[in-house]
Amino acid sequence: MAIEKGDVIKLSYTGKFDEEQIFDTTNEELAKENEIYNPRGMYGGDVVIVGAGHTIAGLDEDIAGKEVGFTGTVIIPPEKGFGAHDPKLVENVSITKFTDQKAYPGMNIEIDNKRGTVTKVIGRRVRVDFNHPLAGKEVTYDYTIEEKLEDVAEQVKGLLALYTGIPDLEVEVNDKKVAITVPAMLSFNQRWLMAKGRVASELVEYVGLEEVSYVEKYPLPTPEPAAEEEAEEVTESEE
Repeated sequence: MAIEKGDVIKLSYTGKFDEEQIFDTTNEELAKENEIYNPRGMYGGDVVIVGAGHTIAGLDEDIAGKEVGFTGTVIIPPEKGFGAHDPKLVENVSITKFTDQKAYPGMNIEIDNKRGTVTKVIGRRVRVDFNHPLAGKEVTYDYTIEEKLEDVAEQVKGLLALYTGIPDLEVEVNDKKVAITVPAMLSFNQRWLMAKGRVASELVEYVGLEEVSYVEKYPLPTPEPAAEEEAEEVTESEE
């Protein structure tokens, strides 16, 4: 059966530009070989919802209509990839913005909540390109549709992993309701705080759930030995 918009699938892929320059992959060994490995990243394939914008438009569109097990390549123009290069997003900023380290061409920087790349340093002015690094480039994706997920709990876990990088969060599905246990570390994660509303909306729209609940879990700290107990242990050891 052909893959349709709204299907939850597991997708393996490798993205390239300038013919063979790899910039993204779900293959861990390939990531290490090309020096783009992220120790906090997830490898082995991403769970995505077709048509939900989890991949760039050109890849998302190419997946629809294919069968599970399909392996192929798609060439994606800038307008359906990372966008055209906008000269208005290239700015000259004061070198005083670089307080932590010296500016140099190729340096990645975040200024005023915008991420960019230093392209040139001229005296006390620094030219920063705030376009996506692949803006204006044609990219190629080799990809395989590994499977279509049917189990609701697996769909929920897969989508959560995509947004959090945690592969197996605790979820409980009851009819059309799901309760998601959120570990304490995520409760302070700014990216998660901004994304959890979107996750809930996608679970309702694409997975067919009627209610999404987040349960924050804070384990009790391990109690430290009382001072008296420690003193007794010292006394006993002296004897």
